[in-house]
Amino acid sequence: DLPGELLELILCCDVLGAADIGRVSCTCRRLREACQPRGKVWRERFRLRWPSLLKYYSHTDGVSWLEEYKARHNAGLEAQRIVASFSKRFFSEHVPCDGFSDIETLGCPSHFFEDELMCILNMEGRKGLTWKYYAKKILYFLRQQNILKNLKEYLQRPTDRQSFLEGAVLIDQYCNPLSDICLKSVQAQVDDITDKVRKVLRMRNPRHPSLAAKAGEVLVPEVELQRQVLDAMNCVLYEQLKYKGNELDYYNSLNSYIHQVLIRRTGIPISLSVLYLTIARQLGVRLEPVNFPSHFLLRWCQGKEGSTDIFDYTYIDAFGKGKQLTVKECEYLIGHHVTEEFYGVVTSKEVLQRMVGNLLNLGKRESTDQSYQLLRDSLDLYLAMYPDNVQHLMLQARLYFHLGIWPEKVLDILQHIQALDPSQHGAVGYLVQHTLEHIERRKEEVGPEVKHRSDEKHKEVCFSIGLIMKHKRYGYNCVIYGWDPACMMGHEWIRNMNVHSLPHGPHQPFYNVLVEDGSCRYAAQENLEYNSEPREIPHPDIGRYFSEFTGIHYLANTELEIRYPEDLELTRATVQKIYSSGKE
Repeated sequence: DLPGELLELILCCDVLGAADIGRVSCTCRRLREACQPRGKVWRERFRLRWPSLLKYYSHTDGVSWLEEYKARHNAGLEAQRIVASFSKRFFSEHVPCDGFSDIETLGCPSHFFEDELMCILNMEGRKGLTWKYYAKKILYFLRQQNILKNLKEYLQRPTDRQSFLEGAVLIDQYCNPLSDICLKSVQAQVDDITDKVRKVLRMRNPRHPSLAAKAGEVLVPEVELQRQVLDAMNCVLYEQLKYKGNELDYYNSLNSYIHQVLIRRTGIPISLSVLYLTIARQLGVRLEPVNFPSHFLLRWCQGKEGSTDIFDYTYIDAFGKGKQLTVKECEYLIGHHVTEEFYGVVTSKEVLQRMVGNLLNLGKRESTDQSYQLLRDSLDLYLAMYPDNVQHLMLQARLYFHLGIWPEKVLDILQHIQALDPSQHGAVGYLVQHTLEHIERRKEEVGPEVKHRSDEKHKEVCFSIGLIMKHKRYGYNCVIYGWDPACMMGHEWIRNMNVHSLPHGPHQPFYNVLVEDGSCRYAAQENLEYNSEPREIPHPDIGRYFSEFTGIHYLANTELEIRYPEDLELTRATVQKIYSSGKE
């Protein structure tokens, strides 16, 4: 006899699960009607379980929440199945191009699949490291594929519909696919700065035409009124908000990402120019990008609109606090004379090309990231814009070849290069030969090499998998993920690393270690010691080898344990002995 609203309220209680609601709905007609698929009860179940997914439902009328619940639940099971399979399939190699084919052919909505991956990544504690490692790789791939589609769609639009800000956001998103970056959020932050400029403008000229119109809907004709806008912008950006060019850390990739420019209020000439140009256009001042060498600039027309005379323009340095420059002052900026062509306006695609080019150069300079992720991402972006650029195709093929990943894709790239430029035959032939050899060697691999500590030849190996160690000479913290009874590197490496100068030389156990700075190293036993203060090692590949951090040591995942089956027992015994007053 309970009123319907009260019955609904009880059934929406968060202590009840989906199974409870299913059972309740089978008891009688009234409860079945209260738990109807399109009703409030199943909507609440869906909201409680997956709150972040409600944003995908702009209109909730007519939605079968029971069916949505089932679809999301099944997508979660499928995601877990695929993530769980990756460690066994790809432990010994980089996830190949076709490794994600299962995911691309999924029947479930992609946002359901992604949501489950995010649930895995957000699992609390230090467990599930291997699941998190592969969930991150899959999510990275899925989001980049989606962003690449959006970029290609952007590039196919008419030039007047290619927003410079949107282009900068797409580059930012592709290089940071796991970050929460969206055009709407970035635009809102730019709008907030624009509103601050309006307030300053209103105080200086209450009748200014930029104040009466919505953003981007007015074009201020008079040069003096335009100057008032630019002066107000400089006041807000550089005096109030303290934006500035990052001279101290110029080659930091964060300077190129528009969401980081807004957070850190610093950047390089091109990223600050995109911000400056966007705000100016929203206030009715048409500035144009200039691909000036070594220092990106904007130009502001002082003469007839569309003039080809470079002296009809004032040039603006967004990196230099919005300073307005003459042609001669632009040359002083870089220290040499340039021809008129460098003062010309460039398209949005050319602006993106220069932004990506900056990231490419940073990726080539990056020495600590052994996966060359920035270089790989920026090459993807460049080739999305210029798919037939032989120089960058060759760089991509050489990079994958150097990293020993995706040999099948390397062959495809080389075939494309050969078709575009037959003169590359020599370089292409060399890479094709060695790539085919790589593929053949991979086919010959019979299975994992298993190392038993009880084997006589391993009796000198003192340390075991999962122990947190410290390097005696260099002081870095690391975790052991592999070992050899003696140095297995070639003569050149042994000579370059001066191994023979060690008391025991190469004839002692050597250990593969993941280092806290993100590098992987091969360390001699005599150079390692137990870490008196064991800590987590923030290495990107930690989940590839380990499933959990106990607070004192790491637990090998199933695949690593197969290769070192007797190490776990020794690791536990060592931890008990060395850290007997410890935290376990």
